[in-house]
Amino acid sequence: MTDTDRNQDGSQLKQAVSGKLLYVFILGDVLGAGIYALVGEVAGEVGGAVWLPLLVALVLALLTAASYAELVTKYPRAGGAAVFAERAFGVPLLSFLVGFCMLAAGVTSAAGLALAFSGDYLTVFLDVPAVPAAVVFLVLVGLLNARGIQESMRANLVMTCVEVSGLVLVVVLGAVVLGRGDGDVGRVTEFPDGVSAGSAVLAAAVLAYYSFVGFETSANLAEEVRDVRRVFPRALFGALLTAGAVYVLVGLAASVVLAPDDLAASSGPLLAVVQASGVGLPDQVFSAIALVAVANGALLTMIMASRLVFGLAEQRLLPPVLGRVLPRRRTPWVAIVATTVVAIGLTLTGDLATLATTVVLLLLLVFLSTNVSVLVLRRDAVEHDHFRAPVVLPYLAIGSCVLLLWQQEAGTWLRAGIMLLVGVGLYLLARLAGRRSEQPART
Repeated sequence: MTDTDRNQDGSQLKQAVSGKLLYVFILGDVLGAGIYALVGEVAGEVGGAVWLPLLVALVLALLTAASYAELVTKYPRAGGAAVFAERAFGVPLLSFLVGFCMLAAGVTSAAGLALAFSGDYLTVFLDVPAVPAAVVFLVLVGLLNARGIQESMRANLVMTCVEVSGLVLVVVLGAVVLGRGDGDVGRVTEFPDGVSAGSAVLAAAVLAYYSFVGFETSANLAEEVRDVRRVFPRALFGALLTAGAVYVLVGLAASVVLAPDDLAASSGPLLAVVQASGVGLPDQVFSAIALVAVANGALLTMIMASRLVFGLAEQRLLPPVLGRVLPRRRTPWVAIVATTVVAIGLTLTGDLATLATTVVLLLLLVFLSTNVSVLVLRRDAVEHDHFRAPVVLPYLAIGSCVLLLWQQEAGTWLRAGIMLLVGVGLYLLARLAGRRSEQPART
């Protein structure tokens, strides 16, 4: 790789992502499969006021997003939270573990989404074994990822439009039901009997937070974004606020159309809302939209994972071979192959629920590290202008991460702990191999 193969910021990666594409990338990643499944779970905790914990979760997500906006515009390099931890703490093992948490969460999430894609939604159209279908799905995602970031972004643009249309459809049908005199507006302010409103909202907000996870993946595209220091904060906050507005409207529409118990009893609550609206929309239509939402989430997650591996390889925290890029496409093909193979393996190790709960805990650890890093790195002055979050926000973000981590079950901690032990083992092996390669050859 020569100097002419690098962009103006010294990166090997092609700067092909505009502000609009980045906005759509983040929006598509946040508006993933979570909201299609979690509305019922949220209703089970909070009753008819589904919109309120979604709003609270948005505020919590924006706190951590402010830290990402500052650090990405200050240090625009692939690797995301791992780069921030290395700069802040200077401890290679800690930096590796932060990156490994992000990588493990991403690949685990992709494996879970592949299983979701090959499950009930797919069987509406094609009755095939779930695991082989998941493997084929991940291979196709990997091929699109390797073809190029622009091609992946364009596919994301189309799929994001489809999944947003599904959520807008739910909102419109809620308005239709309300307009013809059906539904119950009073449910949107109802809470479960025997539970304080504050406790119900907090419990539901923990669930709703998962619907906003995904914005952090954009940090790993920092080297591929044009004018990252100007466009990144706008795209990040704009996408989160857009997603939050859509979620609140979906929560309102769902409560108007269906009672909380009916929402909580359904594994496909938004499909149940569509069916209860009585407009006669075929189940296949909404199932297709859900499939697109799941596929889009998997594509964006695998883009993140491969770029993260690339960043860790450039820091020599993973073998340098993982930093190789295709000569013409300039995509990290070895990292893409590696993450795809691992994701395929994970589809054989657990069900969707097991994989999803592990993802949440791992990402909260990453967020905690990033929020601490932004405070530590305030001492590090840089020559260029960058976004600066109000000093109180990182402290509030740290508190929100601790609060959400406190809600996790012991089994989830055990699974995440095993994965981190594997990460420590890989790190020690890499260090040992590096020391041996640095020893002069004996004569």
